[in-house]
Amino acid sequence: MAQYYEGIGRRKESTARVRLTAGSGKFTVNEKDFAAFFTRMGDFEDIMRPFSAVGQEATKYDVSVLVNGGGTTGQTESVRLGIARALQIINAEWTSALRKKGLLTRDARVKERKKPGLKKARKAPTYTKR
Repeated sequence: MAQYYEGIGRRKESTARVRLTAGSGKFTVNEKDFAAFFTRMGDFEDIMRPFSAVGQEATKYDVSVLVNGGGTTGQTESVRLGIARALQIINAEWTSALRKKGLLTRDARVKERKKPGLKKARKAPTYTKR
């Protein structure tokens, strides 16, 4: 079995386990082709930002991702963080370049919980004077 580098990315309710191996640029997400899983415009460029930040060709690596939970945006950003963390393990000198682009920062914003007496997290019932 070939050596791989693993990074775990999280965002909102989404978790992505990313494995980078030396290869020919094959990108699979949940055992599907990348284009079949992420269909929105701009997702590919957003996910590939860590490779361009460190000046590496994405075609040098085979990327295998297991992602679950959350929606499309959360999954996209969790995969991006996982790739950045895996690249950091490959070469520690890339840490500063990744950090400058904001690719190693975990976005901690999550959905706020619903409070009792309110309709949603902050939406209150309509106030009536009489």
